[in-house]
Amino acid sequence: MNMYKVTDYTIYGEEMQYVEINLSPSESVVAEAGGFMMMEDGIRMKTIFGDGSDAGGIMDKLFSAGKRLLTGESLFMTLFENNYPNQRKISFASPYPGKILPIDLNSVGGKFICQKDAFLCANQGVKIGIEFSRKLGRGLFGGEGFIMQKLEGSGMAFVHAGGTMAKIDLQPGEMIKVDTGCVVGFTQNVDYDVQLVGGIRNTIFGGEGLFFATLKGPGTIYVQSLPFSRLAGRIWAAAPQGGGKHKGEGSLLGGLGNLLDGDNR
Repeated sequence: MNMYKVTDYTIYGEEMQYVEINLSPSESVVAEAGGFMMMEDGIRMKTIFGDGSDAGGIMDKLFSAGKRLLTGESLFMTLFENNYPNQRKISFASPYPGKILPIDLNSVGGKFICQKDAFLCANQGVKIGIEFSRKLGRGLFGGEGFIMQKLEGSGMAFVHAGGTMAKIDLQPGEMIKVDTGCVVGFTQNVDYDVQLVGGIRNTIFGGEGLFFATLKGPGTIYVQSLPFSRLAGRIWAAAPQGGGKHKGEGSLLGGLGNLLDGDNR
């Protein structure tokens, strides 16, 4: 079992990772619902409105929460605070097979842009918002990757990638095309757009979706090999449909091949 250790956190595991964070007295982390795994005694948990960054007034908080609601995120987050006089440990787990990516916002200019469902947890004070594109086409037609989430501040943040994760450093003017769902995140200097896949046959029969993301350097991008939407689609396609019968995957005999399965309850 590998572990990657830096001062105040450790990431455990390979395909099903979790991050263990050491909280100093009075230190806090915020997380989306569903990521919590375990914590030591002395850590207090409470539900908060917004991300707890204390940035702006009540109207700013309401506007920020409204944008999160429009993208399917919750109005509330969970705050975990160490009320113990010594360090306490708390852990957050990946929601599905993949990798946890630690982001030191100080080292990326105070801002990182990621998929809206990739965020796992962060130091309190990190502002978690929505990155709306200035190009209308991205918002109307961009598919699953067109609305991005932005993490701003000076602390540590952790995001999750499905499957195997690739890190790509783009030089100025260098461009790469990526499936919209495979984009995990990128640094703020990367110029991104969403383009329609060309060709009528590609559009109708290609099976790869209608759009891909184009990302242009300079900057660093992270790409995942297994977006959750792709995993969920394959599971749904193979699941029993209407009457409890499942597909004879890989069998030329279809349903007759199931007689040889050895499990025909």
